[in-house]
Amino acid sequence: MMQRPSPSISTRKQPKQARATEPVAAILQAAAQVLASEGAQRFTTTRVAEKAGVSVGSLYQYFPNKAALLFRLQSDEWRQTTELLCCILENVELSPLDRMRTLVHAFIHSECEEAAVRGALNDAAPLYRDAPEAEATRAMAYRSVEAFMRETLPDAPDPVRTLAGELIIKTLTAVGADFSEKQRTAGEIEAYSEALADMFCAYLGSLGHPG
Repeated sequence: MMQRPSPSISTRKQPKQARATEPVAAILQAAAQVLASEGAQRFTTTRVAEKAGVSVGSLYQYFPNKAALLFRLQSDEWRQTTELLCCILENVELSPLDRMRTLVHAFIHSECEEAAVRGALNDAAPLYRDAPEAEATRAMAYRSVEAFMRETLPDAPDPVRTLAGELIIKTLTAVGADFSEKQRTAGEIEAYSEALADMFCAYLGSLGHPG
């Protein structure tokens, strides 16, 4: 049985001049607003075009379909999260456990701040989650975590480090999504982040980190 190809999620063209980036920025801003207010099920290119003040034809010059537009929003969010992760984990001025604690706090705060759009993007994930672009973006984050684990647990076997990295990333992602489903106070976010960081740091200590 032949597998149906995934729809293209690449932009039709990349703006090369500053003036040309303005409609793209307006479309992306409108898309985020429509997604947050309407949800993934009611998200359409027509609604986005109306919100951005452009024609549907103009929108299609840059985004060939709804999946491409949603993936651009998701990939921008992934890139920002990955850059945040890498910046923290590669900051050698902090000890590994301090980096882990900083990462947890930053990630949970980010999840709560952008919960509406992120939740809708998760609902739309079947449109693009198996695309090569999505897999490449996820791989970037795992490479940073692997490097961090090699530094943090230098004497641990490779399978142990790999498992630790996967457990931390998957747990952080899952509990962050669950926690951010409700409106949270600053105190709740701080307490939750600190407790989660304590768990991860204790786990790394059990695997041989001397901190």
